Amino acid sequence: MRTVVSAGRARPALPCAVGENRLMFVIRERFFSIGDDFDVLDEHGTKLFHVDGKVLSVRNKVVIEDASGHEVATLHRHLVALRPTYEIRIGGEKAAEVRKNLLTPFRDKFTIDVPGPDDLQMKGDLLDHEYVIERDGTEVAAVSKRWLTIRDTYAVQVTAGVDPLLIIGSVLALDLAMNRDKKKGDED
Repeated sequence: MRTVVSAGRARPALPCAVGENRLMFVIRERFFSIGDDFDVLDEHGTKLFHVDGKVLSVRNKVVIEDASGHEVATLHRHLVALRPTYEIRIGGEKAAEVRKNLLTPFRDKFTIDVPGPDDLQMKGDLLDHEYVIERDGTEVAAVSKRWLTIRDTYAVQVTAGVDPLLIIGSVLALDLAMNRDKKKGDED
């Protein structure tokens, strides 16, 4: 069995499902607009994680639990920041901050700032869930609605060896930030 190192601790990786080098996760689109809970599934419909979206809280806190109900990760919005910033904690330790880049003409871009030099970039059509996550120009995850026929869902493919909780947390942080920006635009 492979091992994933996250926030300094090793833990067993989820079984690889999409080929030998990719895992696929299915997430329901726009759950933040309703604020309800949902499950993250594999491509066969098996529940891998439960997401408790406490989006009505001041900090937009989200709790990710494993299939047996144990908290494995959280993310929350920083209240004081120049740009949308969300902190991801895995196993109780800070794993990353997801931030919107300030100067991105034409398209939004987000950085996943992990401890050390291995930051990730989210690039593509973020609003329509058609984008990739790269580390040093190499794709480590991809997000798309085109892979699924299920309405209001999108898939996240994660390269083996990359922590799926980091990627899922980052994708959810992006959804929170984009939904927040959309709400601000609707109020203007």
